[in-house]
Parts: sequence; C-alpha cells; structure tokens
Amino acid sequence: QKVQHSLTLICCLKGKVLHLYGDSTIRQWFEYLTETLPGLKTFDLKSPKQNGPFLALDYPNNILVSFWCHGPPIHFSSVPANQLRYIANELDALLGGTNTVVIIGIWSHFSTFPVEVYIRRLLSIRRAVERLLTRAPGTLVIIRTANPKALSLYETLTNSDWYSLQHDKVLRAIFKRMTLAHHLPHNLHPQPPIIKNMINVVLSHVCPPVVNFKEASEE
Repeated sequence: QKVQHSLTLICCLKGKVLHLYGDSTIRQWFEYLTETLPGLKTFDLKSPKQNGPFLALDYPNNILVSFWCHGPPIHFSSVPANQLRYIANELDALLGGTNTVVIIGIWSHFSTFPVEVYIRRLLSIRRAVERLLTRAPGTLVIIRTANPKALSLYETLTNSDWYSLQHDKVLRAIFKRMTLAHHLPHNLHPQPPIIKNMINVVLSHVCPPVVNFKEASEE
C-alpha cells in the first residue's frame, strides 16, 4: 500500500514545483514528502535543521520541493540574518504558473505577540498572493490553518490555544479557508497520519481529477 501511495504521489507531482513557506508545521510537510517519495532527494544546503531553507529534487520526474521559514517573529534558537526572509517578498520573486504550487503556513510563532502584528503580516502576504495570481493565474496557492497543541503548564500560561484561536480567526477571515478536525490528540506538530491527510487534501487540488486521494486520507 505504501508503494502504491508513493507511485500515486509521483504521478500527481510529476513536473511540479512546490514552494512551502512558513513555520515548523509546514516543514513537517517537506519532511513527509521527502520520506514518502524515494526519488525525492534532499540537496544539502548546509542549512540549520529547524529553519532551513531546504531543497529536494527528483530529476527523473522533474519534481522540485523547497521550504523557507517565514520572517520574524520566530522562536527558533538561532537563525542566520540573511535567511530571515518575508513570505511576501518571496512570493513577489516567484515566476508562478500552472505547474507551480505555493503552500503557506504561518501562525505558531505569532501567538505570543499582539494580534495586530499578525494581521499586518497576513495582509501583506495576501497582497503578494494577489499580485502572484494576477501575473500567473494558473498558480495554485494553498493556506494551512492552525491546529491545537498539547498543553503543558508552561504552554497554557504563555502560549495557549486561546491565543492561537484568536489568530486562527484572523487567518480564516483574511483567506476564507476552513479545516476539519481529527480523532488524534492535539499537538503543535500533528502526528504523521494527520500530515498524510493534509498532504492528500493538497494533492487533491494539485492533481488531475482522475487521481483520487480520498481513500488514503480515511485511514
């Protein structure tokens, strides 16, 4: 079944360029793809493990996947200053097109800051998305919303889901997106089955209609 799933992913992503922008919950998607697709090899950019950037290539199938951490505020312990890149700026540098997929996930690092900071950042990203879709209408842009965390005492006092909920409402209002709940327990970094389901939902939009990921998502 895993082999069949990998072959389906390859069929879906063949000839595609995927750009992942955001925090560690988006980095999980990069890790899932590189672990699931045997031909997708990570190119060593000598990047820090937490924040990247990362690049993976599948030459025979012409697949490229990249991950870039969003700009500050961030909670990573150490990030080179020249890697602090804002998503809006990165989107403005993209050529885009029908074989380009952009996935954005930015929420966790903002939960300890005033919501006004998050609103300004999302509005900046939205304007960049609009510019991208204006010059390259075929580009597919997907927004990943927030998810609940496993709450320790420290998390409850300093970075609880109450703050994340406020930011999630802002994100949904600006990008008009919805998500579904899952039976697995809450975690800042969702467990692998949830990551798999997320990727399958994304691929259902990326791939031709003949490729069906619903059965794989219901495991």
